[in-house]
Amino acid sequence: MTFLRPIFSIISLLILAAAIYLLWSWHQGELMRRPDGTVELHRDDWRLWCGGILTLWSLLGRFLYLLLLAKPDPAPVVWKNGVGIVVEGANGERLNVQEFGPPDAPLILLTHGWSLDHTVWQYAVQDLSRDFRVVTWDLPGLGKSTATEISLSAFAADLKILLDRHQRPVLLVGHSIGGMTIQTLLRNDPTVQQKGVAGIVLVNTTYTNPLKTIVLGPLFRALRWPLIEPMLWLQIALKPITWLMSWQSYLSGSAHLTARLGFGRYVTRSQLDHTAWLMTVNSPSVQARGDLAMFRWDATAALPRISVPALVLGGEMDIVTLPEASNTIAQYIPRAQLQLFSGANHMGFIERAVDYNALIRVFAEKVLSPPKAVEPTSFETTATITPLG
Repeated sequence: MTFLRPIFSIISLLILAAAIYLLWSWHQGELMRRPDGTVELHRDDWRLWCGGILTLWSLLGRFLYLLLLAKPDPAPVVWKNGVGIVVEGANGERLNVQEFGPPDAPLILLTHGWSLDHTVWQYAVQDLSRDFRVVTWDLPGLGKSTATEISLSAFAADLKILLDRHQRPVLLVGHSIGGMTIQTLLRNDPTVQQKGVAGIVLVNTTYTNPLKTIVLGPLFRALRWPLIEPMLWLQIALKPITWLMSWQSYLSGSAHLTARLGFGRYVTRSQLDHTAWLMTVNSPSVQARGDLAMFRWDATAALPRISVPALVLGGEMDIVTLPEASNTIAQYIPRAQLQLFSGANHMGFIERAVDYNALIRVFAEKVLSPPKAVEPTSFETTATITPLG
């Protein structure tokens, strides 16, 4: 729901403007004539107090929101970069790639969601890199990757380059637009399913224009052309202003309100703050272009042609890509298995990282292990996975 961010930023800016006006009007005061004919400067103290409170809210509000909107962190994970390399993308962009774990171990390639970067995989890297070679990367225009084109096909072409760098089977894992990128790659180049993709994990994602699989979808689709798209194009045209607004939004906590919409009841303060931080440091114009690209995307027809094993993970509380989207993906991919997590929203892979990573691990062990002439390996996990299709 990153397209809602400008609305929260405008509200936050209006609060700051109100604070400045109240402080200015208090300072100016009002000249009043006494009964004895003398003139004095009168100031209303309520303007000072209200202006001061609103100013503090505009500059320090995020601390209050973090206390109110998220749980304490029992053991926050501190991100540590792995082996960093720069890979040239399909259109000449420079892609920031990080590699973790034993070099010769089975390979898992992680693609993050929109407005974020590779650091959102910190829990997955910590849990999986002990036994797997885990590769993360920044999508073009986000994190430390440059961009020449913002589109799902361009992202898929870059993912293909990363895939081709490794001469062994790879498990592709993608969250949100990362899952859409994987579907685009398999749609645009089905041969990768025989040349290197051992399986896919689609995490809290969709198969079509996200406005069709979001909560209040009919309302957002009705507002797309008269409001949402013009607002996004304005965000692109006014890049310096929108970036300043974005930073003020982060300080005031309105960015945290936006980020909180994507979490369920398990989110911690460091998780919420890190997500809001990434939504702030990444270019607003790039984020707007990505939203526009997603509005013009669809991979429905490609789902039945996906032949590799697929694990579809979703959240029962996901309002960004509704559970119905995960259900549809799992129904149309022939070899798909589905797991929906209770209490998890769109960022479920962060707030319920232990559960998500456990299933990814078991699935990876299954699809990346050498073929055996025995009965198929079953999932050894306490979670219930419902095979569909």
